[in-house]
Amino acid sequence: MKVIIASGNSGKILELEKTLAPLAWNLLPLSNYHPPIIEEVGSTFDENAIIKARAASKHTGLPAIADDSGLEVDYLCGRPGVRSARFSDTGTDYDNNVKLVNELSGVSDEFRAARFHCSLVFLSHYDESAPLVCRAKWEGRILQRPSGQNGFGYDPLFFVNSHNCSAAELKPEIKNLISHRGQASSLLLSELKKLF
Repeated sequence: MKVIIASGNSGKILELEKTLAPLAWNLLPLSNYHPPIIEEVGSTFDENAIIKARAASKHTGLPAIADDSGLEVDYLCGRPGVRSARFSDTGTDYDNNVKLVNELSGVSDEFRAARFHCSLVFLSHYDESAPLVCRAKWEGRILQRPSGQNGFGYDPLFFVNSHNCSAAELKPEIKNLISHRGQASSLLLSELKKLF
């Protein structure tokens, strides 16, 4: 079965491909289909994931999987939240990380609690009224400076309490098991196995 992954983020696509491999689906990036610009106007991760999945399914005529994920920092009252990918003016990983470090300058470790959220959606058809939504979160805190070379996004700044290192210092196979997206993907895989 052909299924669209409604993302242009190669890191996300790779993680989803690995987790959903047992389905033996042909997972195709939306970028293969000259995608339209999808405005993420939702106020929640669920809403944005559904918007992306519907747009991808309507554009291609295929079932679609989309996620919306982001980082919530307690000291910043939940920011960057749904705007995590567009936190800085440029939206690059580097600039987003620089802005986060700057906004937390002088804040001690005890006030740097944070978590990643992921909402992962599957739609079999764009006008499906009840999409399958799986959610997960990953608790940690924000480091004073980046550490590690793996991962993407805020991974170099996200300290994983359970493993005593940054997300960017985890081996990819470990991160794929314990991260917010890894947990949500595992839930999605379980639910899709029941349906298919």
